[in-house]
Amino acid sequence: MIAVNARPYPYELSPARTALVVIDMQRDFIERGGFGDSLGNDVSRLEAIIPTTSRLISLFRARGWPVIHTREAHKPDLSDCPPSKIRRGNPSLHIGEAGAMGRLLVAGEPGNQIVDALAPMDGEIVIDKPGKGMFWATGIHERLRDMGITHLVFAGVTTEVCVQTSMREANDRGYECLLIEDATESYFPQFKAATLDMIAAQGGIVGWVTPLRELEASLP
Repeated sequence: MIAVNARPYPYELSPARTALVVIDMQRDFIERGGFGDSLGNDVSRLEAIIPTTSRLISLFRARGWPVIHTREAHKPDLSDCPPSKIRRGNPSLHIGEAGAMGRLLVAGEPGNQIVDALAPMDGEIVIDKPGKGMFWATGIHERLRDMGITHLVFAGVTTEVCVQTSMREANDRGYECLLIEDATESYFPQFKAATLDMIAAQGGIVGWVTPLRELEASLP
């Protein structure tokens, strides 16, 4: 076991049973003309974590540890997207409508792809998830269980929505979860700060949080 300095206390990492999960680093959320931009958000905040997230991915790849990527993606006929989700938010463009990078949040469209700087390598797991959390309707729990994974390190966007939802789902399934705080971001800085506090509250009710430098320093 490797101890990583973290909040609320050191995170015990099991190298043979640890995977990295990079949540929704998609063009639709990070680039102008995508879904996040259609909601009136400052997407540059999310774009800013790409270098740190790339460093984190490289850390795992160098050790041969599993890397998992998720995309929030719906079928072209939107049969897996509830009408309430399409209506919500009063965006300038709704899910499924054509934007600058194709139909928003639809699998296979250019905007639904992970940004080039963080593109998955051959052999890495890529999950298309119809909901906020990585476990809903994806089968990933069974795959992780077959791989012997018990510890998940998280990165990605947005901190308070898909990242937090996925961590809470993982927590309920017994995984030990660590969020890398400078490899996650929100359109709203106060939401990110509150989420980090909520995750580590009550002795780590959801998991642990730490900056990337602490994880790097802990690894041989």
